Amino acid sequence: MFYHNINPVLFKIGIFEIRYYGLIFILGFLIGYLFLVYLAKERKLNLTKDDISDLLLYLLIGIIAGARLFYILFYNLGFYLENPLEMFALWHGGLSFHGGLAGAVIAILLFCKKKKVSFYEIIDIVVIPVALGLAFGRIGNFLNGELYGRITNLPWAVKFKGAEGFRHPSQLYESLKNLVIFSVLWFIRNKKLPNGFLFWSFVTLYSVLRFFVEFVREPDPQLGFIIFSMTMGQILSIITCSIGIYFLFRLKYESKNNH
Repeated sequence: MFYHNINPVLFKIGIFEIRYYGLIFILGFLIGYLFLVYLAKERKLNLTKDDISDLLLYLLIGIIAGARLFYILFYNLGFYLENPLEMFALWHGGLSFHGGLAGAVIAILLFCKKKKVSFYEIIDIVVIPVALGLAFGRIGNFLNGELYGRITNLPWAVKFKGAEGFRHPSQLYESLKNLVIFSVLWFIRNKKLPNGFLFWSFVTLYSVLRFFVEFVREPDPQLGFIIFSMTMGQILSIITCSIGIYFLFRLKYESKNNH
């Protein structure tokens, strides 16, 4: 068993501090940019490096706005109605993956409309570095000692500061989950698949794996279990998984009929 005593601050000078999570966030966007440049070239997409920089800016705004809005609406609406200024206090935490996904889709739709490029062609290459970035992000959550799992007596259990008992390091499970998704997408990216197949594969894989990880992840304290002992994350994952499966079958059906 492991006692979590990792300082999330790499170094501090006065009030200025550099946190591991911030470095991981910056590293994720840098790697995302390099991946997008490579994948756009590989797929012969009409995107310049400036276009990709613009795309990342759209994604940054869309993901943060969507993730925050979903968290407010689905996870803690009462609190934010009573404390409206807290809606803007992102440094206090409170982001939803499913909201970030919705925000990213809207951002890419706006980008594609402006640049007059195919939505599916763009989002198919975006989800590959996104999966890798999510893996890095969960490692950042572990370093911060947040979003830990439920109590367990497994040999690799972790004692997090402020948490009762030893816990599942669910952040690391989620990081591994995202690495698996990245590996699958990377392996199938050059297969003869219809446009959009990579994106909906990402949505489906993430939803299925997230559903099972939620069984060992500590539910949000203000919500607990919603229905049938399921968390909000599991309910949202069922919805996104159903949508993903529907579109995967639809793409395969349309592709078959076109040939």
